[in-house]
Amino acid sequence: LEIFSWWTGPGEKDGLAEMFKIYKNKYPSVTITNSAVAGGAGSTAKAVLATRMQGGRPPDSFQVHAGQELISSWVKANKMEAITSIWNSEGWDSKIPKDLKDIVSSNGEVWSVPVNVHRGNALWYNKKLLDSKGVTAPDTPEQMTSALSSLKAKGVAFPLALASKGGNWQVQMLLENNILAAGGADFYKNVMSGKASFTDAKVVQALSWMKQWLPYANTDNSSIDWDEADNRVIAGTAVFHIMGDWAKGDFTSKNWVPNTDFGVVPSPGTKGNYMIVCDTFGLPKGAPDRDNAIGWLKVCGSQEGQAAFNPKKGSIPARTDVSPSLFDVIAQSFIAEFKTDTLVPSSAHGSATPPAFASAVNDEMGQFIQNKDVTKTASNLQKASDEFLKTS
Repeated sequence: LEIFSWWTGPGEKDGLAEMFKIYKNKYPSVTITNSAVAGGAGSTAKAVLATRMQGGRPPDSFQVHAGQELISSWVKANKMEAITSIWNSEGWDSKIPKDLKDIVSSNGEVWSVPVNVHRGNALWYNKKLLDSKGVTAPDTPEQMTSALSSLKAKGVAFPLALASKGGNWQVQMLLENNILAAGGADFYKNVMSGKASFTDAKVVQALSWMKQWLPYANTDNSSIDWDEADNRVIAGTAVFHIMGDWAKGDFTSKNWVPNTDFGVVPSPGTKGNYMIVCDTFGLPKGAPDRDNAIGWLKVCGSQEGQAAFNPKKGSIPARTDVSPSLFDVIAQSFIAEFKTDTLVPSSAHGSATPPAFASAVNDEMGQFIQNKDVTKTASNLQKASDEFLKTS
């Protein structure tokens, strides 16, 4: 059984190892090959996978984000086998919310099984440092600007930890969270589906907030990835990091205690919304070990698999029947909010938009870090929308 992913970092590799253990208990004679490729958000892995899939050498199953990344990259290209019969025989309809089933479905078939739900709109902070400086975690983008300014005045040179290594996807997360803050869920969804313009005043506002925050971020961001940005927060050279809750898996793997050493609030201005980043596994056509792969999908969708995987990964389960008592206090609050918040799909992580669009935005974010030109960036983002979103 060959499993392909980009889970090589702290927390994520531990979660994957837990699922491998469960699989080995069920299928002791199967040898597992862990073909994980390093690089946050799959920046490197996706290119390696594309080469293999196009060359007719698929792994038995691979990690793929729910939504457009799955559907437009692989299902429309006729590279996947539907797993609807497995979904039905395992009884997942009663355990996995319809919202999640919908983003792994197309043309009346289900194409992959969600193993988790990550939250993309989260602002993590060094609690002891923030408290010692007498600054409160911000609720709004304006409060974020003033918190950064206060922290800098109180001796923290670069209070915002920022990574942009591996393609600027981390910066696109800042953008999408700010668009959500400026316009709300409906506007965000309209922009990400080409129904509203990136030159709209709300997107301009989102970029303007980023422009205000970037001077407070470490200048070596292009040479560090997300987990190294976490390390800046741990070391106290930074206070804030806007990142998905895989950051929590990273913090806890480094023995940081939730709500004691670190805290979290929704990304400024996004309270009441849950930015979904959902990891899934599917069945590629021509999988060399098809039966073993089906066994893997059953583990991925099982209560046991999700209970073992998610506490280490930092995410919450896709299934609704995994006991919250297995999770830390922050994950417990996220499990509750996931049930009541408005769910919005992430573009940076392939759920809201096709990969070609996300890639164009990443390139644009690389430019924006340098030039901080709000008007030009909004215009270029709209050009990318015209090219990649109108047709999808």
